[in-house]
Amino acid sequence: MIHKLSELINKAKNKQQRRIAVAAAEDEAVLKSLKTAMYEGIVAPILIGNKAEIEKVAKAVDLNLNGIEIVHNEKGADISAQIAVSMIKKGEANILMKGFVNTGVLLKAVLDKENGLRKGGVLSHVAFFESPYYHKFLCVTDAAMNVAPDFDTKVHILNNAVDACRKIGIVTPKVAVIAAIETVNPKMEATVHAAMMKTMSDRKQFKNCIVDGPLAIDNAVDKRAAEHKGIVSNVAGDCDIMLVPDIEAGNVLYKTLNFLGGATAAAVIMGAAVPIVLTSRSDTEESKMLSIALAAAMD
Repeated sequence: MIHKLSELINKAKNKQQRRIAVAAAEDEAVLKSLKTAMYEGIVAPILIGNKAEIEKVAKAVDLNLNGIEIVHNEKGADISAQIAVSMIKKGEANILMKGFVNTGVLLKAVLDKENGLRKGGVLSHVAFFESPYYHKFLCVTDAAMNVAPDFDTKVHILNNAVDACRKIGIVTPKVAVIAAIETVNPKMEATVHAAMMKTMSDRKQFKNCIVDGPLAIDNAVDKRAAEHKGIVSNVAGDCDIMLVPDIEAGNVLYKTLNFLGGATAAAVIMGAAVPIVLTSRSDTEESKMLSIALAAAMD
């Protein structure tokens, strides 16, 4: 079990070095984060895109390309995405990373029924936060992929987050299904979904985790707040995973933790055959590098 995001680097170093296929690698922020990850010995990149442009950007960020594989493609980012996915499928790389390519274009290649990286479930965004105001890692899902997930989709999102936690050493994560209130209100779908998930957990329909909900955020992270409201729960005040009701809530929580809460984040897309590093333009260079480390640290 790890307690700080920086420990992901050591965890990744203790594994066989991963090869990371970067789709449309002509991206300054991406090459900066890869430069740090390479310095730490975490990954060996394969840069896919226009070679001349990649060399130009690499020079701007002082990245030495000696020994780095470059797959030249000048036919556009969509083709670079297809090449990156194809290399993963052939076993030539272990991690996929988004470069200067639209997220939708990259995911179209990932989800291609014949040539993609589908596992049969749902893709979802899983973010790990290290906050100065919380006593351990906090996972938030889904803040970037599924807009208004129905109940079945939320089950997949939950399972993806549990899988991510277990891959980095959180063996039995505690899942708080988040809503605005901690009681069931039929007019508030999030509370109904949360109660259904708790019942499923009580009946052992979820593996390797403990699920409770509905829980408001204060009850999920603060035992005193939960006790004040008479909530008796193994999850309240000690959750590992926050399952948010929709992308609006997830995105607001993600950015609030980062920009107002002093947290550091690392995130990947789960549910495909390999972890996908798909960072936001607003993510810091440190967050991007830690996201690479997170993907590399996974078993």
